[in-house]
Amino acid sequence: MIFNQYMQAQDSTLSQIDSATRQKDIIDVAKSWFGIKDKQKYDSVRSNKKFHFSILPAPAAVPGGGAAFATSTNMAFYLGPPSTTALSNITFTPYTNFGGRFVFPLRSNIWFKNNNWNMVTDMRYMIYPQYSWGLGGNTPEENKSLINYDYLRLHGNILRRIGRRLLFGGGFEFDHHFSIELDSGANHGNTIYEDSIGKNSTSSGFVVNLLYDSRKNALNPQGGWYFSLETRFNQTVFGSDKNWNQLYVDVRKYFSFSRKRQDKLAFWTYLWSVMYGRAPYLDLPSIGWDTYGRSGRGYLQNRYRSNALLYFESEYRRDITRDGLLGFVLFANLHSVTEYRTSTFTYWHPAGGFGLRFKLNKYSGTNITLDYGFSKTYNGLYLNIGETF
Repeated sequence: MIFNQYMQAQDSTLSQIDSATRQKDIIDVAKSWFGIKDKQKYDSVRSNKKFHFSILPAPAAVPGGGAAFATSTNMAFYLGPPSTTALSNITFTPYTNFGGRFVFPLRSNIWFKNNNWNMVTDMRYMIYPQYSWGLGGNTPEENKSLINYDYLRLHGNILRRIGRRLLFGGGFEFDHHFSIELDSGANHGNTIYEDSIGKNSTSSGFVVNLLYDSRKNALNPQGGWYFSLETRFNQTVFGSDKNWNQLYVDVRKYFSFSRKRQDKLAFWTYLWSVMYGRAPYLDLPSIGWDTYGRSGRGYLQNRYRSNALLYFESEYRRDITRDGLLGFVLFANLHSVTEYRTSTFTYWHPAGGFGLRFKLNKYSGTNITLDYGFSKTYNGLYLNIGETF
Protein backbone atom coordinates (compact mmCIF):
# COMPACT_ATOMS: atom_id res chain seq x y z
CA MET A 1 0.00 0.00 0.00
CA ILE A 2 2.82 2.40 0.90
CA PHE A 3 4.58 1.44 -2.33
CA ASN A 4 1.43 2.18 -4.36
CA GLN A 5 1.01 5.59 -2.71
CA TYR A 6 4.65 6.37 -3.43
CA MET A 7 4.27 5.37 -7.08
CA GLN A 8 1.11 7.49 -7.43
CA ALA A 9 2.94 10.49 -5.98
CA GLN A 10 5.85 9.91 -8.36
CA ASP A 11 3.48 9.58 -11.33
CA SER A 12 1.73 12.82 -10.35
CA THR A 13 5.04 14.68 -10.08
CA LEU A 14 6.29 13.33 -13.41
CA SER A 15 2.96 14.24 -15.03
CA GLN A 16 3.30 17.85 -13.84
CA ILE A 17 6.85 18.10 -15.19
CA ASP A 18 5.90 16.47 -18.50
CA SER A 19 2.94 18.83 -18.92
CA ALA A 20 5.13 21.87 -18.29
CA THR A 21 7.79 20.59 -20.69
CA ARG A 22 5.25 20.51 -23.53
CA GLN A 23 4.41 24.18 -22.92
CA LYS A 24 6.38 27.20 -24.04
CA ASP A 25 7.43 30.28 -22.08
CA ILE A 26 9.38 33.47 -22.68
CA ILE A 27 12.60 31.67 -21.72
CA ASP A 28 12.00 29.20 -24.57
CA VAL A 29 11.47 32.09 -26.99
CA ALA A 30 14.70 33.74 -25.84
CA LYS A 31 16.48 30.38 -26.14
CA SER A 32 15.47 30.09 -29.79
CA TRP A 33 16.74 33.61 -30.44
CA PHE A 34 20.15 32.62 -29.05
CA GLY A 35 20.27 29.45 -31.12
CA ILE A 36 20.02 26.80 -28.36
CA LYS A 37 18.79 23.79 -30.34
CA ASP A 38 18.80 20.85 -27.90
CA LYS A 39 15.37 21.61 -26.40
CA GLN A 40 15.00 18.24 -24.67
CA LYS A 41 18.30 18.55 -22.81
CA TYR A 42 17.65 22.20 -21.92
CA ASP A 43 14.15 21.42 -20.59
CA SER A 44 15.54 18.51 -18.58
CA VAL A 45 18.00 20.83 -16.85
CA ARG A 46 15.28 23.40 -16.10
CA SER A 47 12.72 20.87 -14.84
CA ASN A 48 15.23 19.37 -12.39
CA LYS A 49 15.98 22.70 -10.76
CA LYS A 50 14.69 23.11 -7.21
CA PHE A 51 14.34 26.88 -7.55
CA HIS A 52 12.73 28.78 -10.42
CA PHE A 53 13.51 32.48 -10.79
CA SER A 54 11.45 35.06 -12.67
CA ILE A 55 12.72 38.61 -13.16
CA LEU A 56 10.83 41.45 -14.84
CA PRO A 57 12.38 44.94 -15.04
CA ALA A 58 9.82 47.17 -16.77
CA PRO A 59 7.85 50.41 -16.65
CA ALA A 60 4.49 49.85 -15.01
CA ALA A 61 1.38 51.46 -13.60
CA VAL A 62 1.39 51.41 -9.81
CA PRO A 63 -1.45 51.12 -7.26
CA GLY A 64 -1.48 54.79 -6.33
CA GLY A 65 -1.76 55.90 -9.94
CA GLY A 66 0.77 57.07 -12.50
CA ALA A 67 3.76 55.35 -14.06
CA ALA A 68 6.84 53.89 -12.40
CA PHE A 69 9.87 51.76 -13.06
CA ALA A 70 9.64 48.44 -11.26
CA THR A 71 11.87 45.38 -11.01
CA SER A 72 9.89 42.34 -9.92
CA THR A 73 11.88 39.29 -8.83
CA ASN A 74 10.09 36.07 -7.96
CA MET A 75 11.56 32.81 -6.68
CA ALA A 76 9.32 29.73 -6.66
CA PHE A 77 10.28 26.38 -5.14
CA TYR A 78 9.05 23.20 -3.44
CA LEU A 79 10.13 22.20 0.08
CA GLY A 80 8.58 18.76 -0.32
CA PRO A 81 7.17 16.43 -2.98
CA PRO A 82 5.16 18.53 -5.51
CA SER A 83 2.33 16.00 -5.28
CA THR A 84 1.78 16.74 -1.58
CA THR A 85 3.37 20.17 -1.10
CA ALA A 86 2.18 23.51 -2.45
CA LEU A 87 4.52 25.80 -4.36
CA SER A 88 6.34 28.33 -2.17
CA ASN A 89 7.31 31.76 -3.42
CA ILE A 90 9.29 34.82 -2.41
CA THR A 91 8.72 38.13 -4.21
CA PHE A 92 10.76 41.34 -4.14
CA THR A 93 9.29 44.21 -6.16
CA PRO A 94 11.04 47.55 -5.56
CA TYR A 95 9.85 50.49 -7.61
CA THR A 96 9.95 54.26 -7.94
CA ASN A 97 7.74 56.67 -9.86
CA PHE A 98 10.57 59.28 -10.05
CA GLY A 99 8.19 61.66 -8.28
CA GLY A 100 9.13 61.08 -4.66
CA ARG A 101 7.66 57.60 -4.23
CA PHE A 102 9.98 54.70 -3.34
CA VAL A 103 8.69 51.25 -2.39
CA PHE A 104 10.68 48.24 -1.17
CA PRO A 105 8.35 45.26 -0.55
CA LEU A 106 9.58 41.75 0.33
CA ARG A 107 6.86 39.09 0.64
CA SER A 108 6.94 35.33 1.10
CA ASN A 109 4.49 32.43 1.23
CA ILE A 110 6.39 29.32 2.35
CA TRP A 111 4.88 25.83 2.41
CA PHE A 112 6.89 23.20 4.26
CA LYS A 113 6.91 19.47 3.47
CA ASN A 114 3.44 17.97 3.00
CA ASN A 115 1.91 21.38 3.83
CA ASN A 116 2.34 20.68 7.54
CA TRP A 117 3.41 24.27 8.16
CA ASN A 118 2.82 27.55 6.32
CA MET A 119 4.78 30.75 6.94
CA VAL A 120 3.64 34.07 5.47
CA THR A 121 5.62 37.31 5.76
CA ASP A 122 5.11 40.83 4.42
CA MET A 123 7.83 43.43 4.99
CA ARG A 124 7.80 46.86 3.38
CA TYR A 125 9.46 50.23 3.62
CA MET A 126 7.65 52.88 1.63
CA ILE A 127 8.11 56.59 0.99
CA TYR A 128 4.62 57.07 -0.27
CA PRO A 129 2.99 60.36 -1.27
CA GLN A 130 -0.60 59.48 -2.15
CA TYR A 131 -3.93 61.16 -2.75
CA SER A 132 -6.82 60.69 -0.35
CA TRP A 133 -10.48 61.69 -0.60
CA GLY A 134 -11.66 61.15 2.96
CA LEU A 135 -14.18 58.74 4.44
CA GLY A 136 -17.22 57.11 2.88
CA GLY A 137 -18.42 55.82 -0.47
CA ASN A 138 -19.58 59.12 -1.97
CA THR A 139 -16.65 61.46 -1.40
CA PRO A 140 -16.50 64.20 -4.08
CA GLU A 141 -13.49 64.67 -6.33
CA GLU A 142 -12.83 68.13 -4.84
CA ASN A 143 -11.91 66.42 -1.55
CA LYS A 144 -8.77 65.08 -3.23
CA SER A 145 -5.68 66.00 -1.21
CA LEU A 146 -2.10 64.81 -1.10
CA ILE A 147 -0.74 63.04 1.97
CA ASN A 148 3.04 62.52 2.16
CA TYR A 149 4.22 59.83 4.54
CA ASP A 150 6.71 57.04 5.20
CA TYR A 151 5.48 53.58 6.04
CA LEU A 152 7.12 50.58 7.71
CA ARG A 153 5.26 47.26 7.70
CA LEU A 154 6.45 44.08 9.45
CA HIS A 155 3.96 41.19 9.29
CA GLY A 156 4.69 37.56 10.09
CA ASN A 157 2.37 34.57 10.56
CA ILE A 158 2.99 30.84 11.08
CA LEU A 159 0.23 28.25 10.71
CA ARG A 160 0.12 24.53 11.56
CA ARG A 161 -1.94 21.97 9.66
CA ILE A 162 -4.83 20.65 11.79
CA GLY A 163 -6.79 18.93 8.99
CA ARG A 164 -6.26 17.74 5.44
CA ARG A 165 -6.05 21.29 4.05
CA LEU A 166 -6.99 23.24 7.16
CA LEU A 167 -4.40 25.26 9.08
CA PHE A 168 -4.51 27.30 12.26
CA GLY A 169 -1.98 29.70 13.70
CA GLY A 170 -1.09 33.29 14.29
CA GLY A 171 1.63 35.86 14.42
CA PHE A 172 2.46 39.49 14.98
CA GLU A 173 1.84 42.52 12.77
CA PHE A 174 3.37 45.99 13.05
CA ASP A 175 2.42 49.07 11.00
CA HIS A 176 4.09 52.44 11.51
CA HIS A 177 3.21 55.59 9.52
CA PHE A 178 5.50 58.53 10.10
CA SER A 179 6.76 61.82 8.61
CA ILE A 180 3.12 62.46 7.69
CA GLU A 181 2.36 65.77 5.98
CA LEU A 182 -1.03 66.86 4.67
CA ASP A 183 -1.18 69.57 2.01
CA SER A 184 -1.93 72.87 3.72
CA GLY A 185 -5.34 74.24 2.84
CA ALA A 186 -6.56 70.85 1.58
CA ASN A 187 -10.30 70.25 1.89
CA HIS A 188 -10.28 66.71 3.18
CA GLY A 189 -13.94 66.75 4.13
CA ASN A 190 -13.54 64.75 7.36
CA THR A 191 -14.03 66.59 10.63
CA ILE A 192 -13.97 63.21 12.42
CA TYR A 193 -10.34 62.51 11.52
CA GLU A 194 -9.11 66.04 10.82
CA ASP A 195 -7.17 66.14 14.10
CA SER A 196 -5.30 62.88 13.46
CA ILE A 197 -4.63 62.70 9.71
CA GLY A 198 -1.32 64.55 10.03
CA LYS A 199 0.00 62.67 13.07
CA ASN A 200 2.35 59.69 13.21
CA SER A 201 0.64 56.41 14.05
CA THR A 202 1.64 52.93 15.19
CA SER A 203 -0.59 49.86 15.16
CA SER A 204 0.81 46.60 16.48
CA GLY A 205 -0.68 43.44 17.83
CA PHE A 206 -1.05 39.69 17.61
CA VAL A 207 -3.03 37.86 14.93
CA VAL A 208 -5.12 34.68 15.00
CA ASN A 209 -5.55 33.03 11.60
CA LEU A 210 -7.63 30.14 10.23
CA LEU A 211 -6.76 29.02 6.69
CA TYR A 212 -8.18 26.52 4.21
CA ASP A 213 -6.21 26.31 0.95
CA SER A 214 -6.63 23.54 -1.62
CA ARG A 215 -4.70 25.38 -4.36
CA LYS A 216 -1.40 23.93 -5.53
CA ASN A 217 0.06 27.15 -6.89
CA ALA A 218 -0.84 30.59 -5.52
CA LEU A 219 0.96 32.32 -8.41
CA ASN A 220 -1.40 30.76 -10.97
CA PRO A 221 -4.13 28.65 -9.34
CA GLN A 222 -5.56 25.93 -11.57
CA GLY A 223 -8.45 25.06 -9.25
CA GLY A 224 -9.52 24.72 -5.65
CA TRP A 225 -10.63 26.87 -2.74
CA TYR A 226 -8.93 29.52 -0.65
CA PHE A 227 -10.46 30.71 2.64
CA SER A 228 -8.68 32.88 5.20
CA LEU A 229 -10.11 34.33 8.40
CA GLU A 230 -7.78 36.68 10.23
CA THR A 231 -8.48 38.60 13.43
CA ARG A 232 -5.96 41.18 14.59
CA PHE A 233 -5.81 42.59 18.13
CA ASN A 234 -3.87 45.87 18.31
CA GLN A 235 -3.00 46.65 21.94
CA THR A 236 -1.06 49.44 23.63
CA VAL A 237 0.83 46.81 25.63
CA PHE A 238 2.41 45.72 22.30
CA GLY A 239 3.33 49.28 21.31
CA SER A 240 0.12 50.27 19.54
CA ASP A 241 -1.08 53.86 19.93
CA LYS A 242 -4.64 52.63 20.54
CA ASN A 243 -6.54 49.46 21.33
CA TRP A 244 -8.49 48.41 18.26
CA ASN A 245 -9.35 45.15 16.48
CA GLN A 246 -9.90 44.25 12.85
CA LEU A 247 -11.38 41.33 10.91
CA TYR A 248 -10.21 40.24 7.46
CA VAL A 249 -12.09 37.45 5.63
CA ASP A 250 -10.82 36.39 2.17
CA VAL A 251 -12.57 33.76 0.00
CA ARG A 252 -11.57 32.58 -3.51
CA LYS A 253 -12.84 29.79 -5.77
CA TYR A 254 -11.44 28.52 -9.08
CA PHE A 255 -13.36 26.47 -11.67
CA SER A 256 -11.29 24.76 -14.38
CA PHE A 257 -13.00 23.63 -17.61
CA SER A 258 -10.05 21.90 -19.28
CA ARG A 259 -7.15 19.68 -18.22
CA LYS A 260 -5.12 20.42 -21.34
CA ARG A 261 -5.14 24.21 -21.43
CA GLN A 262 -5.90 27.28 -19.36
CA ASP A 263 -9.69 27.72 -19.38
CA LYS A 264 -11.12 28.71 -16.02
CA LEU A 265 -13.34 31.04 -14.07
CA ALA A 266 -12.16 32.56 -10.80
CA PHE A 267 -14.10 34.35 -8.06
CA TRP A 268 -12.81 36.49 -5.20
CA THR A 269 -14.49 38.28 -2.32
CA TYR A 270 -13.19 39.81 0.89
CA LEU A 271 -14.52 41.69 3.89
CA TRP A 272 -12.17 44.00 5.78
CA SER A 273 -13.59 45.66 8.86
CA VAL A 274 -12.63 47.47 12.06
CA MET A 275 -14.52 45.54 14.72
CA TYR A 276 -13.63 47.50 17.85
CA GLY A 277 -11.99 50.82 18.67
CA ARG A 278 -10.82 53.67 16.48
CA ALA A 279 -8.15 52.79 13.94
CA PRO A 280 -5.65 55.41 12.71
CA TYR A 281 -6.74 57.01 9.44
CA LEU A 282 -4.08 55.34 7.28
CA ASP A 283 -4.87 51.90 8.77
CA LEU A 284 -8.56 52.05 7.86
CA PRO A 285 -9.83 49.68 5.13
CA SER A 286 -9.31 51.22 1.69
CA ILE A 287 -9.63 50.00 -1.89
CA GLY A 288 -6.34 48.72 -3.29
CA TRP A 289 -4.84 48.24 0.17
CA ASP A 290 -5.62 44.52 0.47
CA THR A 291 -2.73 42.23 1.40
CA TYR A 292 -1.04 42.31 -2.01
CA GLY A 293 -2.52 45.55 -3.34
CA ARG A 294 -4.29 43.82 -6.24
CA SER A 295 -7.97 44.69 -5.71
CA GLY A 296 -9.85 47.50 -7.42
CA ARG A 297 -8.44 47.41 -10.93
CA GLY A 298 -10.16 50.37 -12.58
CA TYR A 299 -9.92 52.62 -9.51
CA LEU A 300 -7.13 54.62 -7.96
CA GLN A 301 -5.74 53.03 -4.84
CA ASN A 302 -7.17 54.74 -1.75
CA ARG A 303 -10.12 56.29 -3.65
CA TYR A 304 -12.65 55.03 -1.09
CA ARG A 305 -11.88 54.50 2.59
CA SER A 306 -13.89 53.88 5.75
CA ASN A 307 -14.20 51.53 8.73
CA ALA A 308 -15.33 48.56 6.56
CA LEU A 309 -14.92 47.46 2.94
CA LEU A 310 -16.71 44.70 0.98
CA TYR A 311 -15.25 43.53 -2.34
CA PHE A 312 -16.29 41.15 -5.16
CA GLU A 313 -14.42 40.16 -8.33
CA SER A 314 -14.69 37.56 -11.07
CA GLU A 315 -12.22 36.79 -13.85
CA TYR A 316 -12.26 34.49 -16.88
CA ARG A 317 -8.82 33.18 -17.95
CA ARG A 318 -8.04 31.35 -21.18
CA ASP A 319 -5.04 30.43 -23.31
CA ILE A 320 -4.78 31.94 -26.78
CA THR A 321 -2.00 29.63 -28.01
CA ARG A 322 -1.99 25.86 -27.50
CA ASP A 323 1.49 25.95 -25.98
CA GLY A 324 0.34 28.27 -23.17
CA LEU A 325 2.71 31.08 -24.13
CA LEU A 326 -0.05 33.66 -24.62
CA GLY A 327 -3.43 34.04 -22.92
CA PHE A 328 -6.14 36.57 -22.14
CA VAL A 329 -8.45 37.49 -19.25
CA LEU A 330 -11.74 39.33 -18.81
CA PHE A 331 -12.62 40.69 -15.37
CA ALA A 332 -15.22 42.68 -13.45
CA ASN A 333 -15.23 43.91 -9.86
CA LEU A 334 -17.54 45.67 -7.42
CA HIS A 335 -16.82 47.24 -4.05
CA SER A 336 -18.33 49.41 -1.35
CA VAL A 337 -17.16 51.06 1.85
CA THR A 338 -19.43 51.91 4.76
CA GLU A 339 -20.67 55.38 5.51
CA TYR A 340 -18.68 56.23 8.60
CA ARG A 341 -21.56 57.61 10.68
CA THR A 342 -24.05 54.86 9.75
CA SER A 343 -21.83 51.79 9.09
CA THR A 344 -23.99 50.84 6.08
CA PHE A 345 -22.86 49.91 2.56
CA THR A 346 -24.75 52.53 0.53
CA TYR A 347 -22.68 53.31 -2.57
CA TRP A 348 -21.37 50.57 -4.90
CA HIS A 349 -18.55 51.08 -7.38
CA PRO A 350 -18.25 48.77 -10.42
CA ALA A 351 -15.27 48.38 -12.73
CA GLY A 352 -14.14 46.02 -15.48
CA GLY A 353 -11.36 45.30 -17.89
CA PHE A 354 -9.31 42.86 -19.91
CA GLY A 355 -5.72 41.76 -20.17
CA LEU A 356 -3.03 39.62 -21.72
CA ARG A 357 -0.95 36.85 -20.16
CA PHE A 358 2.61 35.96 -21.16
CA LYS A 359 4.11 32.77 -19.73
CA LEU A 360 7.30 33.82 -17.95
CA ASN A 361 8.19 30.46 -16.40
CA LYS A 362 6.29 27.30 -17.37
CA TYR A 363 7.63 25.23 -14.45
CA SER A 364 6.42 27.62 -11.75
CA GLY A 365 3.36 28.62 -13.80
CA THR A 366 4.36 32.28 -13.48
CA ASN A 367 2.71 34.72 -15.89
CA ILE A 368 3.44 38.31 -16.76
CA THR A 369 0.06 40.01 -16.40
CA LEU A 370 -0.80 43.14 -18.37
CA ASP A 371 -4.30 44.43 -17.64
CA TYR A 372 -6.39 47.44 -18.57
CA GLY A 373 -8.99 48.37 -15.96
CA PHE A 374 -11.63 51.07 -16.24
CA SER A 375 -14.49 52.60 -14.30
CA LYS A 376 -16.63 55.71 -14.53
CA THR A 377 -13.93 57.85 -12.94
CA TYR A 378 -10.60 56.22 -13.83
CA ASN A 379 -8.74 53.91 -16.20
CA GLY A 380 -5.23 52.52 -16.16
CA LEU A 381 -2.76 49.77 -17.02
CA TYR A 382 -1.55 47.19 -14.48
CA LEU A 383 1.65 45.17 -14.98
CA ASN A 384 2.55 42.40 -12.52
CA ILE A 385 4.12 38.98 -12.05
CA GLY A 386 1.58 36.35 -11.03
CA GLU A 387 -2.20 36.37 -11.27
CA THR A 388 -4.19 39.07 -9.50
CA PHE A 389 -5.80 36.43 -7.26
